[in-house]
This record gives sequence, C-alpha cells and structure tokens, in this order.
Amino acid sequence: MRFTKMEGCGNDYVYINGAVEKVALEDKPELVRRLSDRHFGIGSDGVIFINPVEDGSADFEMEMYNADGSRSEMCGNGIRCVAKYVYDHRMTDKETVKIVSSGAVKILDLTVENSYVTKVKVDMNAPILEPSKVPVALDAEAMKRDKIVDYPITVNGTEYHMTCVSMGNPHAVVFLPEGTDIKAFDIESVGPLFENHEFFPNRTNTEFVVVDDARNVHMRVWERGTGETLACGTGCCATAVACVLNDKTEDEITVHVLGGDIICKWDRELNTVFMTGPATTVFEGEI
Repeated sequence: MRFTKMEGCGNDYVYINGAVEKVALEDKPELVRRLSDRHFGIGSDGVIFINPVEDGSADFEMEMYNADGSRSEMCGNGIRCVAKYVYDHRMTDKETVKIVSSGAVKILDLTVENSYVTKVKVDMNAPILEPSKVPVALDAEAMKRDKIVDYPITVNGTEYHMTCVSMGNPHAVVFLPEGTDIKAFDIESVGPLFENHEFFPNRTNTEFVVVDDARNVHMRVWERGTGETLACGTGCCATAVACVLNDKTEDEITVHVLGGDIICKWDRELNTVFMTGPATTVFEGEI
C-alpha cells in the first residue's frame, strides 16, 4: 500500500488515495490502528482516505479515522492536507476545491508557490451551538438554551467552566485562569476524564485555553479517540467561537498550539468560521 505522511502544525495523519488503494470498510479500523501505531506502524494521529465523489457534490471525499480506529466527522488540519495532497499529486488543477466529510462540504482556497500548496484557507461553515446538536447532555433547563456558554463541569473534583461548540465534531472549550502555565497543565490526567464525561454522549474533544490578549490565545487540545495532539483545526475554530461568546477576544485570533499557529475568524455577519494554516508533506512510502 502506498501512503503519504502529512502534518498541519504537527497534527499528523497517514493519507491514502482511496481511488487506488482498495480496503474493505470492515478492515479499516484495524488497519488504522496498525498504521497509526508510533512504535510498530508508521505513526500518526489517525488515517485519512481520499476518495472520489461520484455525484459531483464535491471534488473529493475525506474519510477520516482517529488513531484508535473510530470514525471522526471532521478534522481541520486534515482537510487542509487533503487539499494539498490532491493538488500536489495533480489530481486537480483547481486552486479552490470542495471536499466533503461525513456529508458536510467545505470550500478550500489554496495558496500555491512553485506548483505546490503551502497553506490553505478553509470555510468551516457555521458553528453549531444548540446543545442537542453539539451534542451535549445536561439538565432539562440547560438543554432549553440556544447555546452552552461558561457552564460548570466537575472533573476529578475540580470545577471548570466549558463552552460547547460543534464544528462538525463536538468540542468543549475550557478557559484556564489568567497566568496559567499552559505547558505545565496536566492534560494527560484531565483530558481523558473530559472526553468520557457523562455530559458528552459521543465523547468530546477538549480545548484548554489561556487568553494572551484580544488577538492571541494559547491552546492545548485533547482529541477524542487520539489523546493530546500538537494541533486541532476544528478545535482552533471552536476556540475562536468560544472566545467571542465569552467576550474574551476579537472575532479574528491567532491560536498558538504546540505545533505552530492557526488563524481563525468567526465572521458573524456570514456566520461562518474561516481557518488558515499550513499543510506539509513529511514523506511518502509504502507498507
């Protein structure tokens, strides 16, 4: 099997051309776990199959799996790399492409230098805030709200406050106290407890955020089905939305993650989130 290893701000996946490499659907979870293993496989945060779209609704399909073999609906860093893959492999000559993942179509604008893509801007569509659609399961009164903002959640005996956003996949954004050393935050202990908390029927991705100023935040992320990653594109988008909902930043911010910087803007007039960041090929090979 031929593959390409790619990363967006250190959020790395194994990319497979689904039009060429045929894998039965029931075999994919075990294959994904094998390929993602950083000791006995290639090593990645998951595997993404790039498939043709027969009905013309999009140019390509992104079929995404977490490292544990579970399906995921959307990956912001992953979809940028898909756009780079299809352009760099000459599967398209378009500098604006449509990519569908779990039924949701995203429009991506490519920045091309010397015939190769260097960065990608993604229209991530409107954030989903309605509790039942995120989804989050709270008490009856909370479920009547149009959004969950600054809501208390107790994890391991500590009360945090979360803002719940879906960018096609669920996120709980948690703001840490000003001055917190985010690099020292014990995400390995707290992250799994958020992911599997009873509030989240489909589990959740969790972003732990320290606000620097009106245009900059630092964030670490615990991704559902994978663990801590160096970046999460949808998590950066959810963070930008949560910052605005909590009156902490302007509409456009730079999210500083462990693997680099991603720029996110919640255009409230259009009610869509734009995300801009790098996409990089690490290496190609076969296994």
